[in-house]
Amino acid sequence: MQIIPIRHPYNSEQIPADDVVMVLGFFDGVHRGHQKVIETGKKIAIENGLKLAVMTFNQHPSIVFQKVLPENMKYLNSLEQKERLMENLGVDILYVIEFTSAFACLAPQEFVDQYIVGLNAKAAVSGFDYTYGPKDIADVAHLPGYAKNRFEVVTVSKEELDGAKISSTRIRELMEHGRMEEVTELLGYVYETEGTVVHGDARGRLLGFPTANIKVKSTVRLPRIGVYAVKIQVGNKWHVGMGSIGHNDTFGDGRELTVEVYILDFHQDIYGEQVTVRWNHYLRDQVKFDGAENLIVQLKQDEQDTADYFLNNPI
Repeated sequence: MQIIPIRHPYNSEQIPADDVVMVLGFFDGVHRGHQKVIETGKKIAIENGLKLAVMTFNQHPSIVFQKVLPENMKYLNSLEQKERLMENLGVDILYVIEFTSAFACLAPQEFVDQYIVGLNAKAAVSGFDYTYGPKDIADVAHLPGYAKNRFEVVTVSKEELDGAKISSTRIRELMEHGRMEEVTELLGYVYETEGTVVHGDARGRLLGFPTANIKVKSTVRLPRIGVYAVKIQVGNKWHVGMGSIGHNDTFGDGRELTVEVYILDFHQDIYGEQVTVRWNHYLRDQVKFDGAENLIVQLKQDEQDTADYFLNNPI
């Protein structure tokens, strides 16, 4: 897959000469609804002997329109994760547009002329709720008018599960309640976060449960605070673990939020490693224990519950 970063205004020499089917969207999560849109574009591309291109943005539009601080925006995917998911879906060209104020100021006709026609699209595919400017003049219903018969417009209807739309918003709400199996069903894959193993306070080692303390970027959306059955990738190998998101309140109030994973049957030093954590199943909420002894009893139960979960759910 060819990844092409673009900053407005772009140089036409950056754009491959190939005609493409262009799929439009931000695609946070690249969930099953997004996958339906991309797969529709792929089908059209194959039928017409064209390349499949996807256009996404380097950051959420609300950073420009609503002046949200970039470090306060929480994403379901990092850009790197999104790129890997796109490649797995058979995308040939991924355009990553820098969502700047100058780009945001484009009128709908300018956007169509420069970023659909200008990128050699013979068909534009999007979800039913895609917009490319003010909703009242730049929704999918208006797109054929701006297209002026220069490309085909294909609109994909919403993908539903249990009578409700599959959406990034719905996934975020489920994560806030720890309903990770439902998150997996909507995404089509187990939710993952990435980070670096750093030195913590080594308290887990003293308790007999040495954990990998994982530093994640501020833009990573974490599931709700609590304890989880997880899998963690170290190098090229996946291991079973119990993950914790919380403040370790047993050892004092006001502590920094941490992400920690105790890896079952694992005895390696992995400080500095880049790891990926899959959040498979919510076990329990964070609890403030009276002391270390009660915490150890609970950790032993968590370890057993984790092992039992993966014994019954070998994914």
